[in-house]
Amino acid sequence: MEPTTGAPVDAVPRRVPVRQQSRLQREGRSDGDTPDDVAAFWAPIEEVHWDGTPVREDPAPSGDRGFRPVGRRAPSRTAPPPDPLPGLAALVTLSLVAAFFAWVSAGPFWLAVGHARVGTVVLDGCTGDGLTQRCRGTFTADDGRFIAHGVRVSGVPAGEKASGTPVPARMTGPDAGTAYADTGGGRHLLWLPGLLVVLACTAGIVRWTGSARLPGRRHRRWAVTAAIAGPVLITVGFLAFAW
Repeated sequence: MEPTTGAPVDAVPRRVPVRQQSRLQREGRSDGDTPDDVAAFWAPIEEVHWDGTPVREDPAPSGDRGFRPVGRRAPSRTAPPPDPLPGLAALVTLSLVAAFFAWVSAGPFWLAVGHARVGTVVLDGCTGDGLTQRCRGTFTADDGRFIAHGVRVSGVPAGEKASGTPVPARMTGPDAGTAYADTGGGRHLLWLPGLLVVLACTAGIVRWTGSARLPGRRHRRWAVTAAIAGPVLITVGFLAFAW
């Protein structure tokens, strides 16, 4: 059996004439007669259609020219919003840490820049040693403007811890609760590390709250500004209170 038509092999011709358009037909003649000088061309059956027209390959569409296979793109998915609880916990924790270090650094900062009242503190007694040392005393300003009783004394020398020992010290004002006996470059170590910790907490708030990763430049700018403004306002408030 012939695989194309299903007819017996002997019944299907191997070659068929190809219908060709003559020159007379192209010129518009209506008689449809083919001149005798036009010879019939017999083509293999695999190259012609059932009506004798030759099989021609369809030209590829112009859009397919130079087509290159492109890797399949994965469908874009919107990233889920971040969980607000870790950011909120980081905000509260770092804000409290920044507030503590701003509070303990405010008074030493004013003393380091020269805003202080010079006087003498008479020790009432000291407990502990080294970093755990705690001293109390009575501060008297040299100009006699005020006397502060029971103030905490910071930076007392190791050999002057006896009760009743007078020690030169400074205070920011009569409402301050601490008199500082530190002298020289050591007074800068009382405020500089604390403010550095405040800056670190500010950077941590910006990082862990996701303020720098918000979509949109305007929203990101406002979020970062608000994250920085919190610790700054806390520090400014404690500096104003310690003045």
